[in-house]
Amino acid sequence: MSCRQRAYLAISLGIALTSCANLAPRQPATGIPSVEAREDSSHRFIIFIGPKAQHAPPFLGVPETNFYCLRSFVDRRNGETAHQLYVTDSYFGAERGWDAARDSTGASLPFIAIGDDEITCDAGCSYVEEFAAKLPESALRATPDELTVTFSSRSGDEKPIVVPAKQITAQLAAVDARRTPAQPIAASSTNSP
Repeated sequence: MSCRQRAYLAISLGIALTSCANLAPRQPATGIPSVEAREDSSHRFIIFIGPKAQHAPPFLGVPETNFYCLRSFVDRRNGETAHQLYVTDSYFGAERGWDAARDSTGASLPFIAIGDDEITCDAGCSYVEEFAAKLPESALRATPDELTVTFSSRSGDEKPIVVPAKQITAQLAAVDARRTPAQPIAASSTNSP
C-alpha cells in the first residue's frame, strides 16, 4: 500500500468514525458528573444522557469512539422511565456481532442492537457497533458501589463495562428532578445536586 493510499485510508476512517458517534466522551470540570437532558422530536420523551467514559482507547485516536454512558427515557405523559447502558465499539479484525448482556450475577439483561457498520476493508476490516442493555430501575437504585454489565458477542468476545456509583447517582438525580409528566425542559443540560 502506498503512502498516498494509507493517508486516504486514515482520513476516510476518521471521517467515517466521527459521523458514526453522537457525542464525545467528556469529563466534567466540577468533578460532579453532568447529565444532559433533551426532548425527542415528538416532545413525548425527555432523554437523559449521562457522562461518557472510555471502555477502550479511542479508535485510531478519534476522540468520539469507544465510549459508554447511561441513557434514560422518561415518558412525559405518564412518567414511565426506561434506562440503558449504551456502548459504541470500534475495532479492527473480524466482526464481533455483540448480541447479549448480563448483570454481575449472571442474569440476562435485554440486549438492544442499535447499529453496526463496516468502516472499511481496504487493508483489513474495521467495524463500529452500537448497542445497549436495558437496565431495571430497581437495580440502578439498589447499586451501592458500581454496576457491572458484561456484553458478549457471537464471535465469543466479552466486554465488561463497570459504571461507577457516582454516574448512577447523577443519572437518577437528573431523572427524578424531571420525572413529573408534562413538566417542560428548562435547559439543555443539568448537573446533579
